Amino acid sequence: MENTNSPTLKRTLTLKYVVFFGLAFMAPKTFFSTYGVAVDSTSGMMPTAYAIALVVMLFTAYSYAQLVKAFPKTGAAYTFTQKSISPHIGFIVGWTIIIDYIFSPMISALIVGISLKAYFPSIPMFVWIILFIVIITAVNILGIKLAAKLNTYMLFLQFLLFALFFILSIKGLLEGKGTGTLFSTVPFYDPEISAPALLSVIPILCFSFLGFDAVTTLSEETKDPTRTLPKAIYFITMIGGFLFITSSYFAQLIFPEFHSFTNPESAYLEIAMYIGGNIFVSFFVAVGLTSTTASAVASGTSASRILYAMGRENVLPKKIFGYLSPKYRTPVFNILLIGGIALSALFLNLTTAVSLISFGALFAFFFVNLSVVSYYFFQKKQSSFKGTIQYLIIPLTGAALIGLFFINLDKHSLILGGTWLLIGFIYLLNLTKMFRQPPPELALRKLNNKA
Repeated sequence: MENTNSPTLKRTLTLKYVVFFGLAFMAPKTFFSTYGVAVDSTSGMMPTAYAIALVVMLFTAYSYAQLVKAFPKTGAAYTFTQKSISPHIGFIVGWTIIIDYIFSPMISALIVGISLKAYFPSIPMFVWIILFIVIITAVNILGIKLAAKLNTYMLFLQFLLFALFFILSIKGLLEGKGTGTLFSTVPFYDPEISAPALLSVIPILCFSFLGFDAVTTLSEETKDPTRTLPKAIYFITMIGGFLFITSSYFAQLIFPEFHSFTNPESAYLEIAMYIGGNIFVSFFVAVGLTSTTASAVASGTSASRILYAMGRENVLPKKIFGYLSPKYRTPVFNILLIGGIALSALFLNLTTAVSLISFGALFAFFFVNLSVVSYYFFQKKQSSFKGTIQYLIIPLTGAALIGLFFINLDKHSLILGGTWLLIGFIYLLNLTKMFRQPPPELALRKLNNKA
């Protein structure tokens, strides 16, 4: 029997904070960090590439929005597949998506360490990495409300950066810089660019949208989650799409000679210097640090909630993973564990972590789309003409698109992700006594949507 005196997650988040949380996880500013590499690989037409990526992500966002209405629990993709398809598949999806969230703070820590080491070469990089991890761990332990407010403030700095970029780009174009015009179809359509070259970069761009899925891990800390979270999912995806499409449009107009970047990985600094000088470059770097911090706080929060959902039902050891701090009502052991894993930034490289995240995200997205079909179309018999469109055709299209990207992942992603998946499968065999018994399931308790 459940102990009603046990601490529970506190339902405090409104639509505003959930949207800001998702956008903070997304870290829209990272568009600039990846722009040089992406635009070079497509030879242009970045706005069109981002528009295609937006459409692809909207299919999966739709599936998340449908499922969070039925299962407003903190386990997200883990809960959706567990309840819609099978407990065994749910466990494997939960196991796989863990790497998506757990390694995100490590990537943030590594980026911060590299950036600050460049500015303060006399201070060892490990000092910045450890300090950064201590700060984000403390913020997440102190509570979701503090984390959400901190992310909101840092997110507005990113919005300010985008606004200044738009203003300075328009000013430069009016002064004759770049193409010297505010309106051009070239960034959207260039007959010299082949379709395969354009489509090859879509899987990379899809990961720019990660964040809409993360908010579903906050179901038990959100007021009226069955109404709030679907709205937040669409808002986050569309806002991200607008920023990416508009920014890439102006970037190509103001700096059309993208093949001439000295270093594609730092192309955004060349663009910033061209339109705003040293002051704008310094602001760019400063906002980069805040956006990385916001993303690390958000991803750490999401990861700790997934571990908590699995621990609460004894899928993982409950005494550790299912523990909540009586004072802060946060899964403190999970947060500390994630902080410890983030310390791997001291010796792991960025390529390894990104490879794991790519595998985990696409694997989870694929099964979330299939979960809509399984739950609504088959279990709930929503097979009318309207139901067939909503619960069969749309999610199957999303699954097909994600599946196409998944099979085209690079070798490192497939090897590393496959190894992690194999470890999870072996653990599942032990947990279920060689499938002779089902794994523990999340108990869908009656929700209290009041604060």
